[in-house]
Amino acid sequence: MRILGITIPEDKRIDIGLTVLFGVGRSRAAKILKDAGVPREKRPKDISTVDENKIRTLIESLTLEGDLKREVAGNIKRLKDIKAYRGVRHTRGLPVRGQRTKTNSRTRRGNVRKTMGTGRKIAEKK
Repeated sequence: MRILGITIPEDKRIDIGLTVLFGVGRSRAAKILKDAGVPREKRPKDISTVDENKIRTLIESLTLEGDLKREVAGNIKRLKDIKAYRGVRHTRGLPVRGQRTKTNSRTRRGNVRKTMGTGRKIAEKK
C-alpha cells in the first residue's frame, strides 16, 4: 500500500503503519481510520481497495510530507527574519522553548561539555 509516494509497512497494524507519513501521529491515524470506517487492528495487506481509497482521499486532504515540512521551515525562517527570540535561538542552535542550558540540552548543542574544568592545569611539554 502506497500513499503520497510512501510505502506503508505491510506487517504492522494500519494505525501504526500510517505514522510513517510525516505529519501523521497515532491520534491523527486513529481519526483517519475512524472517519474511513476501517478497524485499527487490520493490517495494510488485508484492507480492500475500497477502504484503501477512502483512507487515501482522507489523507490527501491534509497537509503532510513535503508541504508540511516547507510550511514548518517557512515559519522558522520568518522567526529568524524578524529577529524574534525564538528565531535567534533557532539560529544559535539552542533550545527554543525555555529549557535550561547549563546542564542538559545535549540534543540541541551536541555532546559538548561547557561546564567548569577540573581545576588541574595542563602540564607543559619539555
